[in-house]
Amino acid sequence: MPWYNYVSGSVGVPNSYTLHGNTPPNCPNPNNFLCAIQAADNNQKPILTEELVTEIADALQNRTESTNVLLKP
Repeated sequence: MPWYNYVSGSVGVPNSYTLHGNTPPNCPNPNNFLCAIQAADNNQKPILTEELVTEIADALQNRTESTNVLLKP
């Protein structure tokens, strides 16, 4: 699945992301803010399932990256 860089706005809105590609972007530590997500593609925008939005929220709350969520300083 492709990776998408978080740009700005609501994490639950596809237009808040830009397509990065099939390899994860470089997101340095510390893990404070959303950097990128991995999701299925819909016209170069991520498909944000309820499970993925929950995974994003959990990663941000715990400041811990997950399989589909990368964080940055």
